[in-house]
Amino acid sequence: MLSTQAGTFSDFRLNPATRAVVAGMGITTPSPIQTRAIPILLEGRDVIGQARTGSGKTLAFAIPIVERCDPKVRGVQAMVLVPTRELAIQVGGVLSVLAAAHHLQGTLLYGGRGYGLERNALARGVQIVIGTPGRTLDHLAQGTLSLRNLRMFVLDEGDEMLDRGFGPDVERILAHAPANRQTALFSATVPDWVMQIAARHLRNPQLVRVDVELEAPAEISHVVYNVKPEAKLEALCALLDNRREGPVLVFGRTKHGVRRLAERLAEWGYPVTALQGNLSQNARERVIADFRSGAVPILVATNVAARGLDVSGIEQVINYELPDTAQLFTHRVGRTGRMGRQGEAITFVTPDDNLKWRQIERELGHSLPRKTWWPNGQGAPSPARTSAPVASRRYA
Repeated sequence: MLSTQAGTFSDFRLNPATRAVVAGMGITTPSPIQTRAIPILLEGRDVIGQARTGSGKTLAFAIPIVERCDPKVRGVQAMVLVPTRELAIQVGGVLSVLAAAHHLQGTLLYGGRGYGLERNALARGVQIVIGTPGRTLDHLAQGTLSLRNLRMFVLDEGDEMLDRGFGPDVERILAHAPANRQTALFSATVPDWVMQIAARHLRNPQLVRVDVELEAPAEISHVVYNVKPEAKLEALCALLDNRREGPVLVFGRTKHGVRRLAERLAEWGYPVTALQGNLSQNARERVIADFRSGAVPILVATNVAARGLDVSGIEQVINYELPDTAQLFTHRVGRTGRMGRQGEAITFVTPDDNLKWRQIERELGHSLPRKTWWPNGQGAPSPARTSAPVASRRYA
């Protein structure tokens, strides 16, 4: 592993325009993944980067992208492939500021909207593309996207991108890219099977591992509650009644369940919105904008928000329903405690969840603090709620 250390971004061989943009972001000290990955990528070498969610991976590949692209050359020179529309928008936001300082142009490619704007941008000869697999393949099939000038290819959230759902699409996209391209893979988790698949697409990659274990960062405090199924909603309301000022992210399992839970909470006066896959793209963007701005401080979401949702100051993540894997658990709780800030993760475990939770803890490699939820301080759950919680009426 590379042992290079950098005290500031001035220690990197960067264009002054890049340094100015980073300084304008208020970032003075590179994070560990940035310290170790940026010099390797600037040299043109392939990288597999593992670092926990919220550790600055986006900037770790965004800076080398703008440094290595040539504004005088029309056509796609860098591509970032991401699993979700939300992550595409987030990565695009970071790259757009850096690209503008270098007189580079970019575009986003993702479903749920018309093709017109994307086709026009590609026809202009943009140098940087951030896309989801399905829409990227559509443009390749239609001939509106060419990768013949591609210099740098980045797989963000690489474990999901190489999983069975996206893996074949990634293979098809890479078949259009030059063999001598530079390739980078970044993820919070890089299991052995990802390393095996990545070996087919990367050339002698430098492995940069900042956080080897799956466990959440020290900035996140954990509480796991044993709770009876009929008491879960009461427990959630109690937590929301006593929340602090920061945003709260509540994870459910299914699109239908998330929508119903958000509707129930809204009926009781909570300032809540829902994010799930059945929403139109415009609706999804409005939901995220309202949550990010603080206009609606409680978001109920499926795993679509577990990756790529970067909202400053999320104080609490509540796993109302368990994820299926330890990797998803890590990504979910990683929405809080980002970049050194404090955060809290609360997980509900019902008796039916015990087997799944034990499996998650085995994959994590450790146990988390666990206690029994006693509604209202009593030894039995409260009756099912039929009216708005008294404390929540202040939100109405």
